Amino acid sequence: MTRLTSQTAFSEGPNTAAAISAVSTHSFRDLRVWRAATDLVVASYAHARRLPSFERPGLGSQMRRAAVSITANIAEGNGRSSRREYLHHLSIAMGWLKELESHLLVALRLCCLSAEEARSSLDLCNELSRMLTVLTRKLRERPAGGE
Repeated sequence: MTRLTSQTAFSEGPNTAAAISAVSTHSFRDLRVWRAATDLVVASYAHARRLPSFERPGLGSQMRRAAVSITANIAEGNGRSSRREYLHHLSIAMGWLKELESHLLVALRLCCLSAEEARSSLDLCNELSRMLTVLTRKLRERPAGGE
């Protein structure tokens, strides 16, 4: 089996830099979706640090874990040798993304995050969701071979 390469993807939207951009990659570090996910990790760690001390071990830990799991699953999927496994890990990354989104909304409801902080991170979540969706769609549409 040869290693499956992927395509980076942006969908059109208010927070994206370009429409769909397909570039062959050899490393997950080259993926725009992975780089966007790392931005979300940085924001999530900052949010977790600002939580009240009694929420850091609970909600803060869950926010950090979910954010890191998004990047980890994108990287792991990219490193797999089959498209099916890659798609599976992108699906898991999407699940972690939705979990993080939920944690952010809970933190907002608990008044642990300002509306501006939450909006900024939720916008990142929406952009990342679009990117994962486009990448998944593009991988599904690619002709079989090289798996």
